[in-house]
Amino acid sequence: MARSRLAGAARVARWADTALRPGRTGGTSDGKATLADATAERAARELGLTPAQVRADWDTARLAGLVEVHGDSARPGWRLRAWDRDDSAVLRGWVALFDAWSLAHPEPAGHEPAAVAEVVSAMPQVLSFLQLSAGPVPVEQLLDLLQQRVRELRTERCEVPYGPQREPARPTTGTRPAQPAEPADAELAPLLDWALHALSCVGALTCGDGQATLTPLGNWAVWVKLEQICVAAQSPAGNIEAAAEDMLRGCAQLRPNAARAEYRAWLAARPVGSAVTELLGAARGDDALLRGLAFEALRVVGAPAEPDVRAVLDEPTLRPYALLWLAEHEGTDPEDAHEVLTREEATWLWVDTAAAVADHGEAPMLVRHLESAVQPTVPALLDEVRAVGHPRTVQVLVALAAAHPDPALAKAVRRAAFQVHTGGS
Repeated sequence: MARSRLAGAARVARWADTALRPGRTGGTSDGKATLADATAERAARELGLTPAQVRADWDTARLAGLVEVHGDSARPGWRLRAWDRDDSAVLRGWVALFDAWSLAHPEPAGHEPAAVAEVVSAMPQVLSFLQLSAGPVPVEQLLDLLQQRVRELRTERCEVPYGPQREPARPTTGTRPAQPAEPADAELAPLLDWALHALSCVGALTCGDGQATLTPLGNWAVWVKLEQICVAAQSPAGNIEAAAEDMLRGCAQLRPNAARAEYRAWLAARPVGSAVTELLGAARGDDALLRGLAFEALRVVGAPAEPDVRAVLDEPTLRPYALLWLAEHEGTDPEDAHEVLTREEATWLWVDTAAAVADHGEAPMLVRHLESAVQPTVPALLDEVRAVGHPRTVQVLVALAAAHPDPALAKAVRRAAFQVHTGGS
């Protein structure tokens, strides 16, 4: 259903990817990634559509993330790249369109912006009621629910009506809080009709005979959102409101399954784009443990994180983690993923992981970490560790020398640390 609903948008996005690449003529005309008239007409000729259909499909492609707008230009989104091989990309694209229903079909003229905003804010509860009803619901009943929700929103804002009141003031011995103005049927009924029509146009529900019913696709989307709310509410360690760095720090002592549950709760409470940005920001910090945990959280994110992870491949600090993440994302067995790293990258990662163990683990863990090195001998490891240039090399070697029970090996490690510290060979 999602593929069918977005087929036109995907077709126009693919055409634009081919026809409007850098160096080709055409493109946008107003700095807002709106198709120029000539471009829309050209697409219409080549695709057998009208210019109006091309513009409508282009706007849908933008809302669904098939096209990404950056300043005065547009480029294909990751969902278009993954369209044929990843069903989750298609579903996420449709959910993005579903979330943007009020932009896909703007409200009719003549309504107060505040009333429109209230209806948009109240519709999630209306949709939840439709989902829980599991069948057709009379529009009149939905209007009653909408009025109730709008009334609650006004109460939450402590909205007090101003201006002359219908009833004259009467002397009282006490005070009575002013009540929010009642939302009138005449005000909300046409806006509910607009909202139901817009949601019908994006494929979330159907309307007929004075009743509304969620489509299977709309039912699934609302169920997923309700599930996300439940997941977020059951945050095991209570870090859902924390920034990424603090959340990761709170997960450091959790078992892997509990940590993943915490990542899911944290991610469910915020937009995926900003969550990925925040996680990568935490990974760029000085704490190597948080770097590793950030990429574990990004594994929970999955495909939507791919463009941002690819974008950090040029950052030496993050490159080994990003390469492993991408290899696993593309289907490589986690046990074999290390094979995508060069010897130097693997050594750099060994030092970074050792720094995390030295800062947060126990001495026996650091000794056992020696076994994970790709070098066959300790002297070979020390030679390559000295050459890799990790900023924490000295501290890692000093901690390893202090922890290792073999005096001869500990002496060799201390010597290597001294040589790195003094710049010797």
